[in-house]
Amino acid sequence: MKLCYEGLKDRAAWEAAGVALPQFDWKEMCAATAAEPTWVHFGAGNIFRGFIALLQQSLLEQGLVKGGIVAADTFDYDIIEKIYTPFDHMTLMVSLLPDGSMEKEVVASIAEGLRAGNAFPEDMDALKRIFRNPSLQMASFTITEKGYALKNIQGDFFPFVEADFKNGPSNCSHAMSMVASLLLERFNACAAPVAMVSMDNCSHNGEKLRSSVMTVVEKWLENGFVSQEFVAWVQDETKVSFPWSMIDKITPRPAKVVEESLAAAGIENMAPIVTSKNTFIAPFVNAEQPQYLVVEDRFPNGRPPLEKAGVYMTDRDTVNNTEKMKVTTCLNPLHTALAVYGCLLGYDSIAAEMKDPELKALVERIGYDEGIPVVVDPKILSPMDFIHEVIDQRLPNPFIPDMPQRIATDTSQKVAIRFGETIKSYLARPDLNAADLTYIPLAIAGWLRYLLAVDDKGNPMECSSDPMLETLQQQLSGATLGNPDSLDGKLPAILSNTALFAADLNEAGLGGKIETMLRELMAGPGAVRDTLKKYLRN
Repeated sequence: MKLCYEGLKDRAAWEAAGVALPQFDWKEMCAATAAEPTWVHFGAGNIFRGFIALLQQSLLEQGLVKGGIVAADTFDYDIIEKIYTPFDHMTLMVSLLPDGSMEKEVVASIAEGLRAGNAFPEDMDALKRIFRNPSLQMASFTITEKGYALKNIQGDFFPFVEADFKNGPSNCSHAMSMVASLLLERFNACAAPVAMVSMDNCSHNGEKLRSSVMTVVEKWLENGFVSQEFVAWVQDETKVSFPWSMIDKITPRPAKVVEESLAAAGIENMAPIVTSKNTFIAPFVNAEQPQYLVVEDRFPNGRPPLEKAGVYMTDRDTVNNTEKMKVTTCLNPLHTALAVYGCLLGYDSIAAEMKDPELKALVERIGYDEGIPVVVDPKILSPMDFIHEVIDQRLPNPFIPDMPQRIATDTSQKVAIRFGETIKSYLARPDLNAADLTYIPLAIAGWLRYLLAVDDKGNPMECSSDPMLETLQQQLSGATLGNPDSLDGKLPAILSNTALFAADLNEAGLGGKIETMLRELMAGPGAVRDTLKKYLRN
């Protein structure tokens, strides 16, 4: 069986293999999309293929829309050439259930895959035609937070961004510049409204997208490439809106066990590839079943009825509160605690960590004991139900091949939100005392111990990439396992860094506690385990 339009004609074979097939005509969907495109998505990776594209598939199967989504990638063109085109833009979605079973479905709601780059003029012309069409309602994005960044860590514009400012709309290289140039095409052709919807997993994602696009547009105005009228049009959110959203679904790298299962079922050519940009990707997506998407309902040119596909359509405050619930309490802090301690203790699976009594107790106490008392309640989702699902079902799912080493990436950019916001909430509440916190400080101490790049057996350990890794390791230089006194004088400057932690941890009354914990974690081989047992024995 081959995953493509012709291959799906043998429906009986696919159904015998337990694969659900689309209940709409693929060619009719493609024709409707070409005639009146309504939705373009930038970022052709797994979260799009395994979640967002399924939303439109649901609407197609309900007969609520006629067209599909046009996918575009601004970074890794191999994804389009090797994962989209050979399979008629279809994906095999495999949901990994906690009992080890798999649910399989062909996702066929993507009408076209395009390479958004100047090296591909035909693809760019197709994107321009779509943006010139008044029918376009939305462009959505899953390009990661880095995709919106125009500046380096020093605060200077990247050289290629500076080049885009100077070269103007006709010769862009950065994703945000390309998006701005496509908006210019729309303005010049019809000036019809459109929604630009970031669905990336980062705080205030719509604000980040709007800020980056506006920066490009304003630089082009300074350099004489665009008119003030165009700038005013992009600034007017009744014309070009930038809704905020919160997305939550774990879509890890393709698992060997899934690849082998599909091959055994007779489905051909499912082997993953590694692209020239080092993306490990397959014609299938394996992912957990739970998923959440909350979107601010500001679509000035209309929108698909996404609520009929399970999306929470709401206001900005509710989106923001849902995101805060997830990233400051109910999921992300637990992930980070598991990441740093999992690396130290030699784990390569989050699910395996959840069988470790100390680590399971750690995330329960960070979440239930210290997070829930100050959790932000978005009202549309129950924080307690959400965190129970995370701890009892999602994190322990052994069939989600997620690794602590992946989650430990860029931790310095995450601790302010994942732990600092809860600490700030304690500082703001007269009935609570931040100095009483124990398990969040233990997670922070664990991260600092992780930065020593030595595991709990005393062996060298590679730290995941992080823009602050070198700076922090220099600040901890000389601190060595087996010699806690080598830490003397090194922590106060780190713990007072409000950019890092969102609060001065020394002033919050936590500096001494964290230093004590770190000294205990540094006592020698086995000290990480001993320290966890000490604080989590009750």
